[in-house]
Amino acid sequence: MRALQARRFAIDGLTLSEIDRPVPRRGEILVRVRAASLNYRDLAILCGGYMPQLPLPYTPCSDACGVVEAVGEDVSRFRVGERVIPVYIQGWRDGALTPEQRNGGSLGGPLTGVLQDYVVVPAEEAVAAPDYLDDDQASTLPIAALTAWSCLQQGRLQAGQTVLVQGTGGVALFAAQFARAAGARVIGLTSSDAKAALLRSLGVDTVINYRHTPAWGQSVREATGGRGVDIVVETTGSSLSESLTAVRFNGFVGVVGFVGGMETSLNIRQLIGPMIRMQGVVVGSRAALEAMIRMMALHQIRPLIDSRFPLAQAAEGFARMQRGEHSGKIVISFD
Repeated sequence: MRALQARRFAIDGLTLSEIDRPVPRRGEILVRVRAASLNYRDLAILCGGYMPQLPLPYTPCSDACGVVEAVGEDVSRFRVGERVIPVYIQGWRDGALTPEQRNGGSLGGPLTGVLQDYVVVPAEEAVAAPDYLDDDQASTLPIAALTAWSCLQQGRLQAGQTVLVQGTGGVALFAAQFARAAGARVIGLTSSDAKAALLRSLGVDTVINYRHTPAWGQSVREATGGRGVDIVVETTGSSLSESLTAVRFNGFVGVVGFVGGMETSLNIRQLIGPMIRMQGVVVGSRAALEAMIRMMALHQIRPLIDSRFPLAQAAEGFARMQRGEHSGKIVISFD
């Protein structure tokens, strides 16, 4: 079978190889991958900025949708022919994430990723793909959608509140869609008129161009009558100081990503004085993924696909992400 493997930490280190097809053991399922989607984590690992100790070669990418091709002994959760989505952090069924689960069970590093024709996962570490979404759309759910969902859940979002999203990447767009479905107002940050139009098409109420307004935290406060937003979905990591300016007294800042860099500086008084809750958010459990899918089906929320690349051209998808050209999810197809 085909497998896209990184033989060194660089986009041009990707090589399409032929390897043996895995065989499911007791309790496992063999999934024929139909679509995969890229996350910034995948790019960070591939470029050596995250998990630099990962042994080479490795198969990148964590998120996929596929069809059960075969099952091992004692598997009753799925049957051959059913569409499934592997869970990103394998072994995290419900409840709080443990250090052992966080450090050892993630697809695409340290576990084998999904950019190959077939993958084997425990049957208990996959969920049914929603019928109303196609394979490309369903492949986007395990990290981007679930991270957005978990951030809003941990922020205790309520109807009538205001949420700030940053940019037009997968997490930001899912957060905007989920917040609108919950009856919240959404303020969006972006860098271009075209991306601003996309945000408005999703129902984002106020859009601020952060290139024109670098000190956007105060602009966000002004857009809320001086009160501040209830929840910030912080995807850049480098803009925490502005986020703390934008959020209300006793508000919530969910730090979900680091697309702007892994280091930042802030004035601690911004955090302590207004009693702001700030928390790192790492995707969610299998139970959370299933709950999110039920909510999405109820509201018929559809992921936004930016572009599609065949497996042999996946490097072009990574390069597009690295250049920051995408709005929504980049999908790798297996046709």
